[in-house]
Amino acid sequence: MEIQGLGYVGIGASNLSDWSDFVTGWVGMQMVEHGNASRSFRMDDRKQRFVIDRSLADGERYFGWEVADATALHALAARLEAAGVPVRQESRSLADQRFVKALISFSDPGGNRLEAFHGPAVADTAFVPGRTHSGFRTGALGMGHAVFHVKNIDDLYGFYHDVLGFGVSDYITKPFRAYFMHANPRHHSVALIETGRADLHHLMVEYYSLDDVGQGYDIALGEPEKIATTLGRHPNDAVTSYYLRSPSGFMVECGWGGKDVTPGNWQATEVTVGPSLWGHERAWLPPEQRDAARAMKLKAAADGQRVPVQVIEGNYQKISGVCPWWDATRAA
Repeated sequence: MEIQGLGYVGIGASNLSDWSDFVTGWVGMQMVEHGNASRSFRMDDRKQRFVIDRSLADGERYFGWEVADATALHALAARLEAAGVPVRQESRSLADQRFVKALISFSDPGGNRLEAFHGPAVADTAFVPGRTHSGFRTGALGMGHAVFHVKNIDDLYGFYHDVLGFGVSDYITKPFRAYFMHANPRHHSVALIETGRADLHHLMVEYYSLDDVGQGYDIALGEPEKIATTLGRHPNDAVTSYYLRSPSGFMVECGWGGKDVTPGNWQATEVTVGPSLWGHERAWLPPEQRDAARAMKLKAAADGQRVPVQVIEGNYQKISGVCPWWDATRAA
């Protein structure tokens, strides 16, 4: 597949000040431009990863998917057109705005504006986080993941899997249908959640340290009404995270410890433990689905469900003692 990961995201919004405070002070990105029409933000060595644009209508968004080079971009465009998807070769001026060499645009069946690009610009200064943290886990994994509300997963699954080439990591059928799909070793770069409407569900960013998440959660507890989903852990991608309500209403997941998959050699399975192993009380779910999610978590606890912690090299120290659960798991 040509797509390598989620390269950038742009959001149409008029409340630039609210967004600037949220992205820098709460999420921890670096604001690099301060104009009347837009704000752009860094997460790493790239000149731009996230954009808030007043010239776009509130609710208008675009999602930039990175490919290796011009050849890969042309191949993707040809595959989209062969599948009957209209493709637009975007102008040099728009590429300059996105800080890339070239890009195309198209829409998924849910109406989301997608862009594909190559040649992202790299900054000549070091990344400086908006709040103190150890950095974002990006690089070859992309900036994180995007999750979409969809009316019917069956309407979009074929587009993302068969046309764009995303692999399926796993899926959920209860308390709602969801598919998690990868483009690189990150467990998922895009996911589809069947909620009966079309919208952006959430964006996820991943930090290098669990303490980054805990300290960010402390900041959020100062305004608890902004917490959409409490601190918890997912059983499928193993991420420990919480979700914030963004100034535009969709959520931003702040997480740590995501599991890697093996693109091209991964067997998708159904996740039956639940959308969360523990925590993650979802204020946005209808009452009956909240009850179902809670029952699944309590069953997971009663059954002794555990997921190994995903730790990068050098980001841990061994402690003394043995773990009967882990020893039994490895033996099995």
